[in-house]
Amino acid sequence: MDRIDPSPYLVYSGMPIMEALKVVNTPPVHTAFIVDLNSSLKGILTDGDFRRGLLNGLDLDNTVDAFMKSDPIKALTSIATEDAVALLRSKNLACLPLVTRHNRLVTLLIDGFFLHERNKNNTAVIMAGGKGSRLYPLTKDCPKPMLRVGGKPILEIIIEQCIKAGFSKFYISVNYLKEHIIDYFGNGSNMRIAIDYLFEDQPMGTAGSLQLLPKSITKPFLVLNGDLLTTFDYSHAIRFHDNHKPVATMCVREHLTQIPFGVVQAEGHMLVGFEEKPSYRQFINAGVYVIDPSILHLLNPNIPTDMPTLLADAQASGRQVMVCPIHEYWLDIGRPETLNTAQYEWINLGR
Repeated sequence: MDRIDPSPYLVYSGMPIMEALKVVNTPPVHTAFIVDLNSSLKGILTDGDFRRGLLNGLDLDNTVDAFMKSDPIKALTSIATEDAVALLRSKNLACLPLVTRHNRLVTLLIDGFFLHERNKNNTAVIMAGGKGSRLYPLTKDCPKPMLRVGGKPILEIIIEQCIKAGFSKFYISVNYLKEHIIDYFGNGSNMRIAIDYLFEDQPMGTAGSLQLLPKSITKPFLVLNGDLLTTFDYSHAIRFHDNHKPVATMCVREHLTQIPFGVVQAEGHMLVGFEEKPSYRQFINAGVYVIDPSILHLLNPNIPTDMPTLLADAQASGRQVMVCPIHEYWLDIGRPETLNTAQYEWINLGR
């Protein structure tokens, strides 16, 4: 149990949310503490708080105050160490802000053991068995995840991002032209990771091959489509899942649909409203999931199953499924036009 200076994790009330997120991404605490000009603690902000705010209709133009949790758990600086430890453990916290009786933030009490346990590696599963029919003839002799963006296979980009996020154990589901993938990556030793393969004798859907995972996997694991590019830090998905403890988390991306015409509302022959070129915002599936092994028994070994079906079956059995919004850059490389878009956007992002 350590007491540390809160200065690197301070954010002032009224700060733009994107500036506050830079503090949230500062390890090892990954929490911003919002204070006023007198250093009085107003609230805290975690990555989960931010993403919940997006789901509730907030946007990136809001300040940190709209997203923060305004009633954080805290304690007086005079708290005994054993009492602080008991409070941290009972509330499943990694960090406890310590304040004066006037609510001025003085120090942070950090549970190093909790942080270590929270950041232990989880397994990553990448779905790379599809034929990529929409990208034919590019995929005639090359599996879709091995198509190159910026001179590098998409699958290699995904694996490198996972490594950066702390993953070291991988399973790759393969079927179509699987030799291209296996010959390129092997067992992963060249990248200082471990790769095993899930062999689909026939297409099993985006979830079906999960039943091929070994029973030794007991922790929630990351599942990724093998054709996406994003700057999203995959460790955030694991942390979001661990904090809320559903049986599954689906990451979603906000999609804006622009209607290029004026939309008319009518009742019978009567005009009741008119909206000029409206925009509609909806969440779409981002192809990133965290799955608890406890729901894998819902998969039927004889029926190809896609991930939405597995999640719907989990809900039907009374389990909780949550969504985690992605605001970062995201692109699904599933069509020729999006692959062309990726060629210049990804490079312009400095990737």
